[in-house]
Amino acid sequence: MHSLSIERLQKQLGYRFNKIELLQQALTHRSADKSHNERLEFLGDSILSFVIANELFHRFPQVAEGDLSQMRSTLVCGQALADIGKNFDLGDNLILGPGELKSGGCRRESIISDAVEAIIGAVYLDSDMATISQLLLQWYQERLDEIKPGNKQKDSKTRLQEYLQGIHQERPTYLILEVKGCDHEQEFVVQCKIQDQDQEFIGRGASRRKAEQAAAEEAINQLGIK
Repeated sequence: MHSLSIERLQKQLGYRFNKIELLQQALTHRSADKSHNERLEFLGDSILSFVIANELFHRFPQVAEGDLSQMRSTLVCGQALADIGKNFDLGDNLILGPGELKSGGCRRESIISDAVEAIIGAVYLDSDMATISQLLLQWYQERLDEIKPGNKQKDSKTRLQEYLQGIHQERPTYLILEVKGCDHEQEFVVQCKIQDQDQEFIGRGASRRKAEQAAAEEAINQLGIK
């Protein structure tokens, strides 16, 4: 990877590596090199599960184990991890083999989510548990503030995607139409596009994620999805 790309990615992650080779390994798919990221992914998956479980345990002292498990599953699922990875422009930094690169692996959500878990493992090895815990809570701040126990805990993007998959349609795509304002007071305008639908589902928010959620909610409302 180019040194400028490494620098930019570390800034987006909110963490600077002492051993840059750990970050490079975390970004390396098995199609590219035998020194790939799957062991780091295994480690990161366990760390993420613990940190989120611990945070939920303390945030929701009256909530039963079943609801805590559901909330954790929602927060650590592949879709949530892929969304986090996209916020870091992780697809642009993945190290893939020629075949995987040609087939669009840099945009594949499963590869992006796996790389996020690998980065979690890499940060832990490069620092300590306290550091990765603090970093993860920063990454997840909005999601943790929004999630609630019970059947309504799933966010709008997840609900919309699950509905479309249930009727055998492709996943929705989200297109940034406009970004208004200065860095600290931005408003994102996002369109949600759905297969075979001509309607425009537009959402606005202070971050790309919030705008995407708003667009998905607009689609849910217009399509009458329960």
